[in-house]
Amino acid sequence: MILHQGIAILQVGDNLPDPLKGPKDEPVAIGLDLSPELMLAGYQKGLFAWSVNPVTWWSPDPRAIIPLDGLYVSRRLARKIKTRPFVVTIDQAFEQVVAYCAFPRHRGDGVWITQEFRRAFGQLFELGLAHSVECWQGERLVGGVFGVAINGFFSAESMFHRATDASKIALYYLIGSLREAGYVVFDIQMLTPHTESLGAQEVTRGRYLRLLENALRECPQPLRLLSESSRSLE
Repeated sequence: MILHQGIAILQVGDNLPDPLKGPKDEPVAIGLDLSPELMLAGYQKGLFAWSVNPVTWWSPDPRAIIPLDGLYVSRRLARKIKTRPFVVTIDQAFEQVVAYCAFPRHRGDGVWITQEFRRAFGQLFELGLAHSVECWQGERLVGGVFGVAINGFFSAESMFHRATDASKIALYYLIGSLREAGYVVFDIQMLTPHTESLGAQEVTRGRYLRLLENALRECPQPLRLLSESSRSLE
């Protein structure tokens, strides 16, 4: 492993570095590939891949999470959820959700979910280590969210909507399902104004790594759709 201005330049055979020793707002490491084994090793160390050619490994400080009991649901959204505007499913259209999330949000925007990432996330899904929640209007997929799950840890990767509030409702069901199953950490990597409005908060990298270590010790139940009895919308 070679260090260049604090960034690890990785070669075949190198292990992913300790994120505590890396930069706060630059890649911690550069190199290797998007194999499921390396991606899982990265998540378990507090790293995530964010580009290809080359692969870059990040561990920002601060790190953003949504507490599993801290999702903010406005009164307006709560009323809408109670009307059940969408049919909600879990793990029924993973590849479609990832494909929709890969579309640019606005004309001229770049995308980070490249074909390489789509392939990697698909492999993790086949291994039972990635999940999606979908919102449907009839047979039309109108919203969804997906991410990677390891023990009691869930890394939310992206979400999309093609109907008003569909991504928020998918997120509501995902977080409730994770909470019911016994997950303890919901990682969103970096804070945005949108996620902050939903209850996301920042923690230091050291605090995040301690939370991650505890989450990886958990053995949650299999993930299933949020049950009727646990929906709290007051």
